[in-house]
Amino acid sequence: MRTGNEPLHARSPLKIRFGLIIWGLVWAVAGTVAFVMTGRPGWAAACAALAMVTLMDLAMVIRHIHQGPHYQPGKDIPPYEPDRGQNNALTRPRPSGPRRTRPP
Repeated sequence: MRTGNEPLHARSPLKIRFGLIIWGLVWAVAGTVAFVMTGRPGWAAACAALAMVTLMDLAMVIRHIHQGPHYQPGKDIPPYEPDRGQNNALTRPRPSGPRRTRPP
């Protein structure tokens, strides 16, 4: 079941994202430790950078979970009504003056 009218109000299952973030964080930290122990500082730095990005994503997901049902859909939260093509936020306004034509 859809839980948003993408792309403006897309919502994601935050508990699943939380679990995937933890899984990725475990592997990034394990990679950092393994590459440090084998003497590969470049790969260790890459894994450490990935772990930092994962931690920032984890902080955002935890913040959205704490903000409640607006960000975390549940069975009691109905989906947003689809816009049915009436989304004017992503279109350019047309000029209201006379049309200019290119000289020949």
